[in-house]
Amino acid sequence: MKAVHTIISPLITEKATKLAESMTYMFYVNPHATKIEIKQAIKELYGHDVAKVRSIVTPVKQRYMRRILVNKRPEMKKVMITLKGRKKLDITKIGKEPKK
Repeated sequence: MKAVHTIISPLITEKATKLAESMTYMFYVNPHATKIEIKQAIKELYGHDVAKVRSIVTPVKQRYMRRILVNKRPEMKKVMITLKGRKKLDITKIGKEPKK
């Protein structure tokens, strides 16, 4: 799986910004991606080594609307990535800066 298809988007919440102070970042990822593929994708996109990957799969949120079962939120997979060393990660920029 390509790195662009593995990492969907960064997760920017109050908890995620608090964790970023301790070099832990959160991302939405492809539900079929493994921890090894996620490590390789972060290395390829951001150029940093990953120490630990923890994954969370949130279930589908379903509700009944006039006796019909409706999916309100799809199943998503989130990961918490801890970087090696004391490096900061700018999640808004993907890839290395171009040399001048």
